[in-house]
Amino acid sequence: MEHITLTVPASRTLSGKALAGVVGSGDMEVLFTADQGQTLTIDITTSVDNSRSRWEALFSRLETVSSLPAGKLTIHDFGATPGVARIRIEQVFEEVSYA
Repeated sequence: MEHITLTVPASRTLSGKALAGVVGSGDMEVLFTADQGQTLTIDITTSVDNSRSRWEALFSRLETVSSLPAGKLTIHDFGATPGVARIRIEQVFEEVSYA
């Protein structure tokens, strides 16, 4: 089990909270809580050791294709692939943007 914390610049603000996925079902769980800061803090608990570079690459790609919101993102990945991870992350951002 590995715990990773990343901090990336945020380029927009939202309000509210959102949840996508259910870790107990073998799926990835992502929780997002918006705030009015300048950064997005990402706390990842993963069953895949030595995966920091994979997560850094994923958030680097997300930064280039969309504006990341300020807040805290908590991820329990349950060994999810980068494709599933991106879908779940985008789902919580979309959900909270309609809150």
